[in-house]
Amino acid sequence: MLLKKLLPNLHMNSIYDINFQSLKEKGIKGIITDLDNTLIEWDRPNATPELMEWLERLKQEGFRVIVVSNNNRIRVSAFADPLGIPFIHAAKKPTRSPFREAIGMLELKPEEVVVIGDQMFTDVLGGNRLGLYTILVVPVAQTDGFFTRFNRQLERLALAWMRKKGLITWEDK
Repeated sequence: MLLKKLLPNLHMNSIYDINFQSLKEKGIKGIITDLDNTLIEWDRPNATPELMEWLERLKQEGFRVIVVSNNNRIRVSAFADPLGIPFIHAAKKPTRSPFREAIGMLELKPEEVVVIGDQMFTDVLGGNRLGLYTILVVPVAQTDGFFTRFNRQLERLALAWMRKKGLITWEDK
């Protein structure tokens, strides 16, 4: 059932609330993360000092990180290149291929990888289609680009239905 594929393994208010020790205990070694409204606002070009510190801590903890974004090369490389983070742009999430490619670039097994993102219809669905551990975070900005606004409307409908059926317990922010 499609709606079950939209359910993340975990829901967090922010990337900064994720307990990476517990991910390590699950055998997670790699992180596939979305960029826009997951790590930084969709209209912010560069990482914040807080985000740079978070990424450095991940590296020190031994995690491998890759950005997988549906955005274009210019946007994604402007963010990722200064940080030395590999990326896949124009990913066409939720298709399986960018997630498979990212797993290959991380040189890990699927069960060693987590997907972190702010959208159920791209990040969570894409990760769940490959059986990856998925974490949905609250978007860091209240505004979105054009296509994302449409996805968010569908997401709200799906969330309302799932909440009514008792599939989820968290509240929207």
